[in-house]
Amino acid sequence: MLRLDDCIMADWAAPPNVRALFTTRAGGVSTGDLASLNLGRSVGDDPAAVAENRQRVEALVGYPPRWMSQVHGTSVAHLDQIPMTTAITADAAVTWQPKTVCAAMVADCLPVVFADHAGTVVAAAHAGWRGLANGVLEATIASMRVAPQNIIAHMGPAIGPTQFEVGDDVRDAFIGKHANASAAFKPKNESKTQKYLADIFALARLRMIATGMTPSNITGGGLCTVSDEARFFSYRRGTKLGQPSGRMAGLIWLS
Repeated sequence: MLRLDDCIMADWAAPPNVRALFTTRAGGVSTGDLASLNLGRSVGDDPAAVAENRQRVEALVGYPPRWMSQVHGTSVAHLDQIPMTTAITADAAVTWQPKTVCAAMVADCLPVVFADHAGTVVAAAHAGWRGLANGVLEATIASMRVAPQNIIAHMGPAIGPTQFEVGDDVRDAFIGKHANASAAFKPKNESKTQKYLADIFALARLRMIATGMTPSNITGGGLCTVSDEARFFSYRRGTKLGQPSGRMAGLIWLS
């Protein structure tokens, strides 16, 4: 069965009624390249295994996560206004209601969980580079309806700065909106086309601070999904090896 020891707990100064964790690949029933806690339905896994894995997450958390169909966009689902049986297409979720679990699935993209200091609202965001560049974190913060300086955030595992190779298109997408984002891109000249190693954690931090969040209220980051095959699924690693990649999740709720 899935245990808390199989997950990564958010290490942050959250109010006592806020709970947050990040799943790893441990604690499930999926097999092969998707072993073992794959939570994604669209990666070629046995549907029964995915259903069991999701049930294990629900049993650990105590409430049913609100899974989303994620499209690398910036839409934020207001879960308190969406019936449990309604499918959700969004890349972030927010709630003010206890026992409602925001869930963001990832496999290299950055999961970020948010709460306010008073413990009245929580949110979770899935930030791939497209969503991050287009403002998914800013949209999530705005959806919480509290002053940014009263919000705390914790970044979960994602593709690390030694593994996230990108081109000029990605770099330009960020620098075009924040010139100082250039510090998050380290040149890597291995071909005729300019390549960079990008720091998604630094880019996310920059975007959150730009909203008015206090830098000391932003924690986490630094755990690389690509490098740590034992603990994490990784889409990029799987692609290089010709293997499917499972999905993990960042989850947050008010108890």
